[in-house]
Amino acid sequence: MFELESPIYFYLLALLPIIVALFLFNLFWKRKRQAVFADLELFNQLAPEKSSFKPALKLGVLLLALACIIIALVNPKMGTKMETVKRQGIDIVFAVDISKSMLAEDVAPNRLEKTKQIVSQIINQLGNDRVGIVGYAGSAYPVLPMTTDYSIAKMYLQSMNTNMVSSQGTAFNDAIQLAVDYFDVKDTSKLIVLISDGEDHGDGVDDAIEMAKEKGVRIITIGVGTEKGGPIPLRDDKGTIASYKKDQEGQTVITKLYPEVLKKIADNTKSKYIVGTTTKNVVEEIKKSLEKIEKSEFESQQIADFESQYQWFLALGFLLLLVDVFLLEKKTAWVQKLNLFNEKKHA
Repeated sequence: MFELESPIYFYLLALLPIIVALFLFNLFWKRKRQAVFADLELFNQLAPEKSSFKPALKLGVLLLALACIIIALVNPKMGTKMETVKRQGIDIVFAVDISKSMLAEDVAPNRLEKTKQIVSQIINQLGNDRVGIVGYAGSAYPVLPMTTDYSIAKMYLQSMNTNMVSSQGTAFNDAIQLAVDYFDVKDTSKLIVLISDGEDHGDGVDDAIEMAKEKGVRIITIGVGTEKGGPIPLRDDKGTIASYKKDQEGQTVITKLYPEVLKKIADNTKSKYIVGTTTKNVVEEIKKSLEKIEKSEFESQQIADFESQYQWFLALGFLLLLVDVFLLEKKTAWVQKLNLFNEKKHA
């Protein structure tokens, strides 16, 4: 198990082919200049100790040294040391309404994208809290189990769409029950942040609220949309609005924000209802609410503490540079005796 601290330094490896190109250009230029004074065979007689192989060897050593120094700058880390880490925070499950009515554009860009913005900004404000995500429409769907990896949480959040649940409607009872099941640790502070337009809720909400209360779960609700409402756009493959959703009588459906049930859920769990019109205001209200909730130690786990390994590459790089300095371009006597390339000896 390893990680790279500064992989951006890998771009410096682009210098290596440039150095090779400069070496070849210099070699070509020298050969051309030498040809002015004498041909290659005569020049070899004039400088019998000059090796044709050593310059290339020195270049190879130099390139290897530079590569080692660049890797040292990247600082590869190995996860060899283990330590126990204890975290204090809150368990938070985001229950996101993904019914078709969330495609309405009475809030920009639409209700669902607005919801994603709100949840993403809330996650950005968290510290050691665990988060999970539930999607729901006519039924609830587990999207992401409890995690402290916020980047993964936001990635799963952005992938949510209205096609994830086939049955339409807004089943708050299923969403609350599934979210409550996410809380796998008994002695933690538990919070559900439920976001919806409040439209077309199913039966059993009261039972779900009672279950949440029994397990000490608070539910903050956020209403996304306007009470004036708007139509539900139906888009083609290119993303262009082809038409708007219509009812059985052929009339365009106007979906509105219904805050009553959202306020009821929040009030019955000693929490608050927040109007989700402005992302900044929602995040500030959530932040204030989180500050009032007691944080508890919810996790004690073994994690890898990565140790830097740059020193090995740096030492090897400087050693190779030292070898390159003392590596002369004259022929090595014992290699010359081997005559590996069957070279003719000049008198």
